[in-house]
Amino acid sequence: IVGALSHNRVTLTANFSGSEILIFGAIRHDGSAEDAAPFDVIIVIEGPRQPVAIWRKDRWMGIWVNVEAVNMASVPSFYAVATTAPLSQILSAEEDAQYRISAPQAIRASQAVGDVADRDLFTAALLRIRERAEQYLALDRWVYLDRDILFRANVRLPANLTEGAYTTRMYLVRDGAVVNQFRTAIFVRKEGIERWLHQLAYDQPLAYGMLALALALVAGWGASAAFRYLRH
Repeated sequence: IVGALSHNRVTLTANFSGSEILIFGAIRHDGSAEDAAPFDVIIVIEGPRQPVAIWRKDRWMGIWVNVEAVNMASVPSFYAVATTAPLSQILSAEEDAQYRISAPQAIRASQAVGDVADRDLFTAALLRIRERAEQYLALDRWVYLDRDILFRANVRLPANLTEGAYTTRMYLVRDGAVVNQFRTAIFVRKEGIERWLHQLAYDQPLAYGMLALALALVAGWGASAAFRYLRH
């Protein structure tokens, strides 16, 4: 399997509202009888990994408070799985565990650290939260396969992207097993004033704080002056 992207760079600006990526490619056949069997294609887009804390709330004296937490050192900020057919029908559980294709395999409870009884509950909660926020996508039958040779899929990246490299993996699957794979990447980067502010906040936090304070004072003074003008 060989693949490509319509574009491999995404620029984050103030008016960025998401980006649609066309992923396409082809399957090369060697002409053997075994090679004539039907194939399926799985496409995985994985965002930069980052640490995350998952909290459980409970009632205490009539209010909801955080009572338990687990920490995970490496969790994808974005995860999308697009397939030619439902994933459970074309990929065995053993192959899924080996290649870590589905979202539950990409986020394993075994890496969770915390003094809690059942870490699986926290992992499942993280998956639900990310799915509701459309940060984790299960796109069944999203990949179009033409004559077992050409494939394509359109995947929309959300507006709340994390800066970094988004690994794109394409798997060729037959009889529940991965027979070949191809990798590439999408690079997401802030540009312009957004990148300058981002770098300023991390490299010179004091200067960033003073700038934010000055902007707040100017905005407050401007609003006050505008109201005084309107009253008169």
